[in-house]
Order: sequence, then C-alpha cells, then structure tokens
Amino acid sequence: MKGSPLSAMYREFAEDAFPARLEIAFHDEGGRRVAFHYEKATWVVDGERKGLRYGENPDQGAALYRPLDGNVALAGGEVLAADGSLVSSAELLQSGKHPGKTNLTDVDSGLSILRHLSATPACAVMKHNNPSGVARAATLEEAYRKAFMADRIAAFGGAVVVNRELDPETARAIAESYCEVVAAPEYAPGAFALLAARKNLRIIHIPEIARLEKWAPARVLDFRSLVDGGLVVQTSFRTRVASVADFLPAEAVKDGREYRVAREPSAAELEDMLFGWLVETGVTSNSVIYVKDGATVGIGTGEQDRVGVAEIARDKAYRKLEDRLCFERTGTPWNLQADTVVKAAIHEEVASLSGGLRGAVMVSDAFFPFRDGVDVGLREGISAVVQPGGSLRDFEVIEACNEAGAAMKFTGQRCFRH
Repeated sequence: MKGSPLSAMYREFAEDAFPARLEIAFHDEGGRRVAFHYEKATWVVDGERKGLRYGENPDQGAALYRPLDGNVALAGGEVLAADGSLVSSAELLQSGKHPGKTNLTDVDSGLSILRHLSATPACAVMKHNNPSGVARAATLEEAYRKAFMADRIAAFGGAVVVNRELDPETARAIAESYCEVVAAPEYAPGAFALLAARKNLRIIHIPEIARLEKWAPARVLDFRSLVDGGLVVQTSFRTRVASVADFLPAEAVKDGREYRVAREPSAAELEDMLFGWLVETGVTSNSVIYVKDGATVGIGTGEQDRVGVAEIARDKAYRKLEDRLCFERTGTPWNLQADTVVKAAIHEEVASLSGGLRGAVMVSDAFFPFRDGVDVGLREGISAVVQPGGSLRDFEVIEACNEAGAAMKFTGQRCFRH
C-alpha cells in the first residue's frame, strides 16, 4: 500500500560505496600499458548532489562512470570511440528523484538503435533495455505515435527516446500517457512545459543525439562480470549492413545443387528489411521481430528457441493490434472492454488481417536452423525475410520462401545481444 515500508524502498538510495574515479588498465607481455580513466557522474536534484539512485534493484548499489580518455586504440588497432558525450553526460532538466541504473540503460539501449536511423525522425520506446516499439516517419509526432501504439501496454512506464528536437506536438502526445523518462537532443519552446507537468518524469537533455550517426560505426569495450568476480571483455557490436546495398543474396548449395530465392524484394520491402535489421541489433537474443511500414509490429525477445520466439512475436502482434483497435475506437483497453460484441468484431477483424503481419518483414538475429522457424511468419503472409544465413539447412529456408513467394536477404552477420 502507499506509504508502506515496501514502497519506501523505491524512494531511498542504495549504499554508494563507489569511488569518484575509476581506472582500468591492460598490460601485455611486452610491458605496454593501456589505461582507461573514468569519473563518477552525479546530478543535483532538489539541492542534493548524488549519483545513481540504485542498480537494477533497490538493494543494489550502482554508479555511472563517464570516460575521460577519448579515443583509445585497442583490440587489433581498432579505435574505441569513448568520449562519454551521450548518456554518460546526460543533463537532467527535471527529475523528481535521482535516476536509477535502468532509467539510463533504457535510454542508452534506445540510442543504440536510433544511431542507425538518423536520416529520418525516429522514436524508440524502451522497457527493460528492449524496445516495446520503434518507428520512423515524416514527423516526430507520427514516429512517436507509431512506436507507442506498437505496444501501448508495454510502453507504460518506459523510456521515450527521440532523435530530433522535441516539439510541442510530440510532447503533448507523450504527456497523454505515463512514462518515466524522455530523452531528446533539444526541447522546443513550449515542449518542456508540457512534459514538466508530470512531477516525477525524468526529462533528459543529450545534445549529442543530434549527431548520433557518428556512433553507428563506433566500438567500445563491453564488460560482463561473472559470478566468481571474473570479467569477460569484448568489443561492442557493429553492423555490417548500413544500407540496402549491403544485403547479400539468399543462396546456398546442398549436395551439389544450387538454391536461390526466386523473388527479389521491392524497394519498399528493402527499406523495411533494412529498418528491421537495424532495430533487431538492439533487441535481446534470441529474438525475432516483425516490421511493416517503418514500424515494429511484433517483438519477441530473450527466448531459447527460434520457433518459440517467432511464435511469441506473432502472438504479440495479434494481441497488440486487438488492444490498439479497441482503444482507438472505444477509448477502453481490450482487457477492460466489457462489450463482448465489440470484442468479437475486433477479434474477427484482427484475424482477417493476420494480426497486421500480412506484407510485413520477418527479421531474425541468427540463422534459422530449420525451416519451421520461418514457416511461422510465412503462414501469416509475411512478404520478406532478413536473417544472417549460414545454416547447413539454408536450402530448406530458401525453399520455404520460394513456396510462399516471399523475398529474402542474408546479412552475413549475426547480431546476438545478451
């Protein structure tokens, strides 16, 4: 209940035992030393300067460190672009309380997707470091509304990240529902006031979002701590597919026979294939997503089998479209709609539309080991597929696409994200 000891833990700070500075040094056998230096980020909220409120949970201490070194050569001579000018340097324009780890990592996960979509106004609505919806459109307001309505329920309490100056129209649309974080490169006159009416909304100003595309090819050091205190270090992911010209033909050889997808994708399908792949790079694996007309339709994340995650994304597309139509037409969410006649009509309409999947693009972060995974989407009428390729049974998947008249392209690259 409100004011109970349990609810109080979300208003308190976890113990902050983290020092103001951090150094990570690498030494090779030849005596060469490469060091990375960081300083702890803090913010002033209601006259109190502190760092992160807590980690993933209220009883976990946490700190955000921003890099001080700029670009450092490591990992085979690659340049690590670590200048700390995005989330690490975020300015809190309003925050009823200090941010927690998830607030900032949600924004960062949104930026990891939007860095590939700078050519047009785009919006990512993030929840637990995964998108509930991503869209691009002619205007920022349209992009936000498409991203939000892709999964209106999951967007509740999420982080809205945009790649253009936030205008009053988009701010007004955001303020119609509850979110915890809004992040933008700038706020147009009038936009901030519309958002500031929500007392505990964390309004974040990150000017470098205006130049977000420069992080598209950048690599940084990615650390993962193990239970025993060990560390796994890798360079971060970088997509090899940055334009439709980077796709590879879907072809394979099996027992001396050549297999090739018969139908080439249309220009519109190629654009959705590219959009879908760039969004997919920011989704937790194993994952399969469906996109259509520059917006996500169904997102399946974090599953152990590819058929299962394809089915989850499919089922979510059906459920979310039912809720969307019900809410738009009656003002009532699907699960609260008491009129069984209205629900039956919407259910039938969504079924006739195959959950909005007919003509959509199916995107997979890894190859399909068998055709049963891609068949999940093909049965719903998807028109194109994007996947890395490289399975011993690519020929089966090619045959499945040809039987359905669907186009397919390979990326030649897996994009697992764990």
